[in-house]
Amino acid sequence: MVLLESQVKLKTGDSQPDFELLGIDDKKHKLSDYREYQGILIIFMCNHCPYVKAKFDAFNELYEKLGDKIAIIGINSNDSKDYPEDSFENMKKTAEEKGLKFDYLVDDTQQIAKKYGAVCTPDPFLFNNEGKLFFHGRIDNAMKPDDDATEKTMIINIEKMLSNEKIKKDFEPSIGCSIKWKEN
Repeated sequence: MVLLESQVKLKTGDSQPDFELLGIDDKKHKLSDYREYQGILIIFMCNHCPYVKAKFDAFNELYEKLGDKIAIIGINSNDSKDYPEDSFENMKKTAEEKGLKFDYLVDDTQQIAKKYGAVCTPDPFLFNNEGKLFFHGRIDNAMKPDDDATEKTMIINIEKMLSNEKIKKDFEPSIGCSIKWKEN
């Protein structure tokens, strides 16, 4: 397991890169499908990473609290050839087992992760209703899988975004396993 922190490629105010990806519902999902929401939270994630596994409850809490206002989208960019736990079929199983209600999409070419500058799982990106990056970083302040969160960073930042308030930091790195890149 290679542990990485989020890196800055997209900067606050940058436009959200477009995508069209297959979801676990076997339908294609485009960025434009989510424009009726007041914002979009993209979480680069996978099935096998212990840092992602530790956040499934937090992901579900985000959806329960804010899923009617914010589109929440999980994207798996891992190479499933070398990491079969992250296969499309296992994405479906994981979503069912963990009770994920948000869209979970596969980035099998890994081009979307590269456009966003995602490097680890989880690697969350929050965009406002104009498609501009508002916050890039952690879900909460539990930085190791066994830590308990004492601050729900993403919920706080989403609520501030929805209220047109400024946030203290627009980048607070997430930590997780490296995205498993395909060999060229």
